[in-house]
Amino acid sequence: MDLRQMEYLVALADEQQFTRAAAVCHVSQSGLSAAIRGLEEELGTTLFDRTTRRVVPTDAGLALLPHARTMLAQAAAARDAVVRATHELSGSLRVGAEQCLGMVDVNALLERVHLLYPLVELQFTQAGSHELAARVNEGTLDVAFVAGGGQVTRLRRHELGRRPIVLLVPPQHPLAGAERVEWADLRDLDFVDFQESWAVRTLNDEACATHGVPRRVSAAVNDVHTLLDLVHRGLGIALVPQHVAAKPQASGLVTLQLPPDATPEWVVSAITGAPAAASAPLLLDLLDAELALSA
Repeated sequence: MDLRQMEYLVALADEQQFTRAAAVCHVSQSGLSAAIRGLEEELGTTLFDRTTRRVVPTDAGLALLPHARTMLAQAAAARDAVVRATHELSGSLRVGAEQCLGMVDVNALLERVHLLYPLVELQFTQAGSHELAARVNEGTLDVAFVAGGGQVTRLRRHELGRRPIVLLVPPQHPLAGAERVEWADLRDLDFVDFQESWAVRTLNDEACATHGVPRRVSAAVNDVHTLLDLVHRGLGIALVPQHVAAKPQASGLVTLQLPPDATPEWVVSAITGAPAAASAPLLLDLLDAELALSA
């Protein structure tokens, strides 16, 4: 058993789908599948039950999971020890992130940077992706974790993952019982959405315009939990990234899929400008370990 197999095992157990697990691990789906099969052959047992809808760990897989997480944590701690012994960084690092990106635990990443580089002065800002990208572009932020942002040029971009956009409706809504939802079904309905500085608002506006869907944004918010609460209260429906629909605060709402070939994806990236702080590349170097630990 090696660390890469353990990383794949943890990602597949948490994502319960080969495609998403491969995206989390930044590897091809065939490569991840081959690694899991190799691990099962090595151990002589099946680690996952595979169905057409999802992949779930067997009893053997569940027994192996805590050991896999421990191996990943120990490997990350070993890398951190080497970094501490060979780097003594100082200065400042200005980081920004949009709320609830879903692909990376930014708070945990900032904590690790703080522990590894105690002489680095961390400055953190939370805002919409468009505002953050503009600040990286103008040099007032060194690193930002954003969604979308394709309209901003001259930035280095490290993609972290993708999720589909889904529709959230309250259970009493007429669409709640629909077996299939088309874009045309959303015409002239009330929506709860984010402020225009959020990438998902641009994504939703452009998608509705592309499909000829007039809509009324009856509430524009700057907080994911407020959006979910307003949908619960019947003030509108919402187009959100898939991971938002999976939050505990969305429990009780109905999640509906839109046609996959005509629905945009939520893409999360880490972006840096040029020049950036000397510690910015090291923060990005910690990303893979942080993704494995937070999976």
